[in-house]
Amino acid sequence: MTQGTSEGPQAGIDPGVAPSGPGCVECEAAGGWWVHLRRCAQCGHVACCDSSPAQHATAHFEATGHPVMQSYEPGEDWFWDFERSVGLTGPRLADPQHHPEDQTVPGPAERVPDDWRDHIH
Repeated sequence: MTQGTSEGPQAGIDPGVAPSGPGCVECEAAGGWWVHLRRCAQCGHVACCDSSPAQHATAHFEATGHPVMQSYEPGEDWFWDFERSVGLTGPRLADPQHHPEDQTVPGPAERVPDDWRDHIH
């Protein structure tokens, strides 16, 4: 994993920004579902991963230019830099560190279709 530069913190990471909520912002608004969640390390926007049907984390990067996201899954603290296509280590971000532990994967359970595996990337 790559770390921030010796000149200072990694560009695109603001450790003080809290996550936007417990689920993918766009999927929640549209009544959709996700496989795993990612959190923008710059603005806190929570979005779904590239395995998810809608791939909102990548769409967030493309729309905003915010280059770094962190896994928003329990037990994971890795970062991904979209611009360089590399994994990173980074600082602890503002709490909470992950979605609620009782949230299903994929989730939310009531919106995941029975044939969900046919819809993932």
